[in-house]
Amino acid sequence: MQENSEEGRRPSSILRASSLTERGEGEDIAIIGGGIIGICVATFLSEAGRSVTVFDRTGICEETSSGNAAAFAFSDVLPLAHKGMLRQLPKWLADPLGPLTIPPAYLPKLLPWLIRFWRAGASRHYETSLAAQVGMMRLAEAEWMSLLERSGTRPMLREDGSLELYESEAEFQNSLSGWRERARFGIGFRHVEGEEMAALQPGLSPRFIKGSFVPGWKTVADPKLLGKAIWSHAERLGARFEQARIDRAEAGAGGVEIVLADGDRRKAKQLVIAAGAWSHLLAKNLGDRIPLETERGYNTTLPVSAFDVKRQLIFSGHGFVITPLETGLRVGGAVELGGIERPPNFARSKAMLEKAKRFLPGLDPSGGREWMGFRPSLPDSLPVIGRARVPNVFYAFGHGHLGLTQSAATGRLIRDLVLGQTPPLDLTPFRAQRF
Repeated sequence: MQENSEEGRRPSSILRASSLTERGEGEDIAIIGGGIIGICVATFLSEAGRSVTVFDRTGICEETSSGNAAAFAFSDVLPLAHKGMLRQLPKWLADPLGPLTIPPAYLPKLLPWLIRFWRAGASRHYETSLAAQVGMMRLAEAEWMSLLERSGTRPMLREDGSLELYESEAEFQNSLSGWRERARFGIGFRHVEGEEMAALQPGLSPRFIKGSFVPGWKTVADPKLLGKAIWSHAERLGARFEQARIDRAEAGAGGVEIVLADGDRRKAKQLVIAAGAWSHLLAKNLGDRIPLETERGYNTTLPVSAFDVKRQLIFSGHGFVITPLETGLRVGGAVELGGIERPPNFARSKAMLEKAKRFLPGLDPSGGREWMGFRPSLPDSLPVIGRARVPNVFYAFGHGHLGLTQSAATGRLIRDLVLGQTPPLDLTPFRAQRF
């Protein structure tokens, strides 16, 4: 994990662990998790006039949400189990530095999740999963566009589209069924080649023979800067932050008690668990067993001058993307299903960078900053959004690759549940008890 760069200059709204205890005060709403999901939940509740405190062990947008690929992937509606991943699994697993790897020692622990993932890919689940994801994405786009305006962060949005690239006619043909499914839901795209493809991204290797351009694809200037800017909006409305490690949550009289790692306790009327890859551990303590696994994602952020990338480039056959950010050029993606305890294997980020050099001849690979983060993933590719078994507790986690994309929708949905309002989506596909 990266160190907290805010140390020594935190705003006055951040509370030290002793301050609340000394006054004997409780919280109105406590949120565990300072990533983009927790930030958006806090923002929507603060805008609704509720008093919110976010708890996180490092800071606001300092961990996984700080290093993602910066995409608002609203058109990425196909569940992973239906995107050809199962078909490519044997080939990918044969390459320890390829798009997907599983450390052999971790495989026995992972096997139950893999079985659920395989079952989720059955055709009888397809339409239900797809409809749920499409509904979530439509809400996500509407809520993000509104939130960007309300928070004054719209200038951080980039609407340059994305370009997915193919190295062979066979790879392109294999992609067409997915594009047909997107077309069913009005998602715009066009297939390109030759001069048109070269104009969308000059300097590509000739190994790429075709591409698919999605004009409505959006990215942000930098995901960490955006998360902190949204938090500043919530903070202006009264949201507070407390740096603390949370050990567990317990049902209490008229609310919930949060037990900190040092044994201290906090009381809250309502609790939202948005702790990413650690959320299922807190849920288990509350009686909900949720099969969450961790996709460990890697990237390298190069200086802005490394290459003139015009828009997000997607190399689906290799499992990674290249995104031009305000703060650098980010080369990252891939999946390592290895849990939260193993040390990073930065050979994976180096392997992607080597491929990027071949795909973009002239790319300067020097001066990069490596990173690894934890994507909380569920076998059916849908997050958990809804009520826990314990009263006054709500779940908002398990978004996999789509945390940034779906965070504003999640904030809206949790706000509606907390306020007792009817959410704009049927939350049955997202309920914790579906497992």
